[in-house]
Amino acid sequence: MENVVITVVGVDKPGIVAEVTKVLAQNSANIVDIRQTIMEDLFTMIMLVDISKISSDFSELNVALEKLGSEIGVKINVQHENIFKYMHRI
Repeated sequence: MENVVITVVGVDKPGIVAEVTKVLAQNSANIVDIRQTIMEDLFTMIMLVDISKISSDFSELNVALEKLGSEIGVKINVQHENIFKYMHRI
């Protein structure tokens, strides 16, 4: 399994989860875990996604998600799980 951590942050509005998961499904990525919350009007989501069977390569998926973020007004970050863990270790 090759996992990435995807974070999404922005002003809440309908359709954010749907749009992000649509891009993942179109690329054959599998959501392993997902958490989301809304703090007042701020939407936050973190996902652990298996990309071992994606139909494109990692950089193409990353570009597609960044483009989507711009289109729907949120910030989407994608990092390999091992890099995410290394950056956030104590």
